Amino acid sequence: MDTNPAPALQVWPTLQANDARGLIDYLVRVFGFEETVAYADGDRIAHAQLDWPEGGGIMLGSHKPEGPFTLQPGTFSAYVVSADVEGLHRRAVDAGGIDVSELTRTDYGSTDFRASDPEGNIWSFGTYAGEPRRTAG
Repeated sequence: MDTNPAPALQVWPTLQANDARGLIDYLVRVFGFEETVAYADGDRIAHAQLDWPEGGGIMLGSHKPEGPFTLQPGTFSAYVVSADVEGLHRRAVDAGGIDVSELTRTDYGSTDFRASDPEGNIWSFGTYAGEPRRTAG
């Protein structure tokens, strides 16, 4: 039995949005992310953290074209693992999700769907959790 706990999350996908508050609200309402923190500076979101209930999360903020780490809004994509893709798909459809595809079954056994957000980012959700981590030794 492996007694080593999984390492803490150290990779945080990040994105920027023209309407960061609107994007946060959409990702929480439609997909089920949890808003952990959002630091605002007036109408702008300086930094927000959204956690995925099944592990991991993203960071985002208002578009800052003059910033050192600027990203064009709408250029992000992510694959998010869920044990209940069918339920998540229903949630996205019922909540009025944008461009929600039908559920598909991949040749490697995952059940997947994809959807867009109001900024044009592409989100794929599926049951494929990746290959097991290699243990040292």
